[in-house]
Amino acid sequence: MSEQAGSSATGPRHHKPKPFAPIDFEPFAGGADPARVSEAAHLAAQALVRRGRDSDDPKVTKRLVKLADEQGLEAIAEMWAESPARSLPGALWRLYALRAATIQDPERISVYFKAGKDTAQVSHVVAGAAEPPGADEMKSMADAILSGAFDGEFDVALERSAAFCRVVALGQATLADNAEHSNENHASKLTRNSHLLVKTAEDLEHAANAWRLGELD
Repeated sequence: MSEQAGSSATGPRHHKPKPFAPIDFEPFAGGADPARVSEAAHLAAQALVRRGRDSDDPKVTKRLVKLADEQGLEAIAEMWAESPARSLPGALWRLYALRAATIQDPERISVYFKAGKDTAQVSHVVAGAAEPPGADEMKSMADAILSGAFDGEFDVALERSAAFCRVVALGQATLADNAEHSNENHASKLTRNSHLLVKTAEDLEHAANAWRLGELD
């Protein structure tokens, strides 16, 4: 990833890239030497998925799920955030970032999910949230989806994550419509985020299909 060194009395300072949470989709900055970054991202993603799927130890799965908690989401971002969305490292980044965004603000995500679940009933069922879908249920679902990437069917985990994105996106769109007259700026942000989450859902669905065909790398 790119580093920006500056001289100071304490030595070089390094500029760290800013990761984004896919609920807000703030732009991710960084990225020099794309060939080396891409190779490292793919190797790391393949090793991580293989480690999880080769083990039947639930402690291994738990450690993999909490990787971003322990290493920091920024460390995950440095590996995978600039990978193509429809690739193994790109899909893994979205799984980890979606979980991180949910764990960081489960109350807000539950508001979006509740607002979208009745309309997006099929996606609601696929996502698999418990009822009523409160903050604790959002965190449990986020953990369960990412766990499934390592101890279940990887394509199913991707499809559950995509369904989650669609329910939240629909909730954001619904709330944007309600806020259009009272808070236009907030409504515009919700609409923008909703559109980006739908795009993420499409990317995750494409990745799931590619995995089933043995073409996700």
